[in-house]
Amino acid sequence: MLNVGPMEIILPILLGLGAVVFLLLMFIMGVYNSLIELRNRFKNAYAQIDVQLKRRYDLIPNLVETVKGYMAHEKNTLEAVIAARNQAVSANAAAAANPGDATAMQQLSASEGALAGTLGRLFALSEAYPDLKASQNMMQLTEELTSTENKVAFARQAYNDAVMAYNTKRELFPNNIFAGMFGFTEARQFTVDNPIEKEAPKVSFS
Repeated sequence: MLNVGPMEIILPILLGLGAVVFLLLMFIMGVYNSLIELRNRFKNAYAQIDVQLKRRYDLIPNLVETVKGYMAHEKNTLEAVIAARNQAVSANAAAAANPGDATAMQQLSASEGALAGTLGRLFALSEAYPDLKASQNMMQLTEELTSTENKVAFARQAYNDAVMAYNTKRELFPNNIFAGMFGFTEARQFTVDNPIEKEAPKVSFS
C-alpha cells in the first residue's frame, strides 16, 4: 500500500482552488470589460445628440431675430423662446458631462419639452403674418430646424438603444453583483415627457 504524504493531498486541492479563482477572475474581468464597452457606447451615442442639439440651439437666436422684425409686439413669446433655449443649453451641458445620469437626463427632458412648447407657440403665431411666412430667411431657418429635429430624434433612439443594452447587461445575474461593486450605476434613457416635443415643430409656408 502506497503511503500518500500531505503534499500529495494538498497540492491537487490547491490547484483546484487556483483554477476556480482564475476562472472567477476571468469572468469578473469579462463582465467589467463588457460594461465599460457598453457604457462608452452610450456615451458616444449621446455625443451625437449633443452635436445636433447645439446646432439647434445656435439656430434659435437667428430665428428669433428674423421673427422679431415682424412680431415685435410678441415680446413675451420671443423672450420665452430665448429663456427656454438658454435653459436647454445648460441642461444639455450637464447631460453631456455625464450621459446617463438620472437627474441630468430628467432635467434635459423637461427643458427640451419646454423649449419645444415655446417654439410651437412661436410658429403658431407666425401663421398670422403673411410677410413673415414669405421670408426666404424664415423658410430656410424653419427647414434647418426641422432637419435638425429629425437628426436629434434619430440620435436619441440610438442613445436609448445603447442605454438599454448597458442596463440589461448590468442587471443580469450575477453581473449585477459585480456591477455594483465597480460602480456601474443604472443609466437613464433620454425620454420625452412633453407630447409637443415628440414631433419636430412644423409650419407651412406654402
